[in-house]
Amino acid sequence: MTAQSDTKARPRTVARPSTERPSAGMVGAHLAELVGTFILVFAITATATSAGLANPVAGPPYGSLAVVLANGLTLAALVGGLNHISSAHFNPAVTVALAVIRKFSWRHVPGYVAVQMVGGILGALATWAIYGNAARNVAHLGATNPAPGVGGGRALLAEILITFILVLVVTAAATDGRFPASTAPLAIGLALVAAVFIGGPADGGAVNPARGLGPMIVSGSFSGWWATLVGPLVGGVLAAVLYDRFVRRGKTPEVGEA
Repeated sequence: MTAQSDTKARPRTVARPSTERPSAGMVGAHLAELVGTFILVFAITATATSAGLANPVAGPPYGSLAVVLANGLTLAALVGGLNHISSAHFNPAVTVALAVIRKFSWRHVPGYVAVQMVGGILGALATWAIYGNAARNVAHLGATNPAPGVGGGRALLAEILITFILVLVVTAAATDGRFPASTAPLAIGLALVAAVFIGGPADGGAVNPARGLGPMIVSGSFSGWWATLVGPLVGGVLAAVLYDRFVRRGKTPEVGEA
């Protein structure tokens, strides 16, 4: 994920692209964001839909654990594979949060968010194409609607808190030269796993407007859409600002240090 700070702190073992992309490279960067978001949302919605329809895979039907792992493993693979092209955001909340702390150019935010949203819609369409109308009409393509008894306010709070977890780790990995770059994909993937474990029972755990709104748009299931949109943006900005302004200044105390 995008980064440009503390470059003298240590040699780079994994490429961390500049926050400023050359114009000639923006087509490739946008395409990477489009394809990456498509793959991420496709993997998540396909797994969630299969779980919702109780489809078996080499044994018992998919369960909630499969959905959580689909989130984290797919994101880890994509960060590792496409970080050097687009900085591997795949999430409007990440893009906006990094722009707020000036680690990503605001002039590229509209383009990134647009292709991320298109990728989310295409991912949901691909799931519909594979699993048929039952995926859309019964499982709602894995749309992250609030669970029964969970109001909009609670869904909003859940999205703020769980996106905070993801973006805090992303900001550390993407902007702090002390972070071991080789572990970034795994750390970011596991942060998403933790987020979805927490938020899944409440509202499906979108943690990403593209992941949340894409299936909603294709399935026509818009329950809690505003929480899916607003919550990740708020949680992401809070996490990025907290890390950039305060947490970054910390260091491990040495032995005998007061």
